[in-house]
Amino acid sequence: MSRFTYVALCAVAIFLPTVASAGEIHHLEVNQQQRIDHGVQNGSINRAELRTLERREALLEAARKRDIHSSVHLNNQERRRLNQQKNRLSRTIYRYKHN
Repeated sequence: MSRFTYVALCAVAIFLPTVASAGEIHHLEVNQQQRIDHGVQNGSINRAELRTLERREALLEAARKRDIHSSVHLNNQERRRLNQQKNRLSRTIYRYKHN
């Protein structure tokens, strides 16, 4: 195995989990957006609640992009902070859909 191939495989092994974690967070965002859309369609989320949720979604997306652009990958602290914010938003979506 050539040295270049070995280095390339090591780089992929190191960075693949971090790219996957960024994708995981993106998947959660897509799922939450679908939940919001469903709430709007069935009338359980009104316009004011929708504006609040959309604003919070946009802020989280901007934070995720900022964290990814600031370094090559999300570190544990950034990942934990984004997950906590997503969990809070998820609880808010639930409350709005069931009020």
